[in-house]
Amino acid sequence: MAVEHDVMAAPSVDSPTRVLIVMSPYYAAISAQQVAGAKAAIEAAGASHETIAVPGALEIPTAIKLAARHFDAFVALGCVVRGETTHYETVCNDSSRGLTLLGLEGLCIGNGILTVENMAQAEARAEAAGQNKGGGAAEAALHLLALKRRFTKPAKGHIAPTSEHILMAGKPDKGTA
Repeated sequence: MAVEHDVMAAPSVDSPTRVLIVMSPYYAAISAQQVAGAKAAIEAAGASHETIAVPGALEIPTAIKLAARHFDAFVALGCVVRGETTHYETVCNDSSRGLTLLGLEGLCIGNGILTVENMAQAEARAEAAGQNKGGGAAEAALHLLALKRRFTKPAKGHIAPTSEHILMAGKPDKGTA
């Protein structure tokens, strides 16, 4: 019996939106497909994007944290292929944990870091015309951003004091001169 997946409709943005794609080019052909899929999804949603590269999957959460104030959403792209050592578990678990912690801080991140047993699995998941996990991660980030915008209340009635009520350092108050 084939497993069916329910996929949400692709998101769109109604205000200027900047998305940062953070990718690890460790497996260049895989990364190229992931980035192509992510860019296409972001552009289809009406958002703009920038792409940066970091050495590996473990550096992706740090790069996102460093750029957090400059972008609305983030797409994490990389690929970790199981090898002969336990390093695979470390990279998979720690990169995922880092992204989750950033998400809990309020950052909108689509996790497209592939964790696979072999290159055939990576190729099938990365292909922009196939499973398109890069595009899926971009759409996830934009869906989270839509929720954030929905649930973040704009500041109401912000009252700024008039200049006569502001005492600047080094400037005497009118009543004390």
